[in-house]
Amino acid sequence: MDSIKQKSKIAFNNQAPTYDNDIIAQHARSLYPIILERLSEISYQTALDLGCGTGEIIKLILQQDSRKSLYGIDLSDKMLEIARSKLGKAATLILGDSEQLPFADDFFDVIYCNDSFHHYPAPNNVLSEVHRVLKPHGTFIMCDCWQPTIGRAIMNFYMRYSNEGDVKIYSENEIRALFSTYFTSITWKRIGNTACIACGVK
Repeated sequence: MDSIKQKSKIAFNNQAPTYDNDIIAQHARSLYPIILERLSEISYQTALDLGCGTGEIIKLILQQDSRKSLYGIDLSDKMLEIARSKLGKAATLILGDSEQLPFADDFFDVIYCNDSFHHYPAPNNVLSEVHRVLKPHGTFIMCDCWQPTIGRAIMNFYMRYSNEGDVKIYSENEIRALFSTYFTSITWKRIGNTACIACGVK
């Protein structure tokens, strides 16, 4: 495991016990309704939570429809311990790397990723895997950090020295460029002053 991923794993293992309540994860939690709203607009049965953390979004989906077939993958074993305590056998949870998804081609109707994309050292590898395991016409949904140009430049400079595995905050144009290699019907929307949502269709 490379050093950036190792830093992410250590940071999230440390955050796991209080992640559902503390201020550190407030940004991620604020995006749960955005993800759920977008999912409500899609007809799907199988879904993967990429960087599922404590499994809270999976839990919220199942509260709305327990018939969904849901999967989660995360680098942090401590996060998955929390998720398993919530979900039991209601979802399939896997300790793993988003660059190497342990699923067959064309497996999922939808994949979503909440507040994790800025941790990926090789985003193209992740998107390639997402594309591979999505069914034809499947949808990828990503919510993540956003900052205007100057703020983004400052944060990206300091991220070089991050001890929590942060890599990069992307502009709208950068996200669209990354997505365009793998998806069509790409949309991007700013959420408040610190976040965005982007979607693409395989």
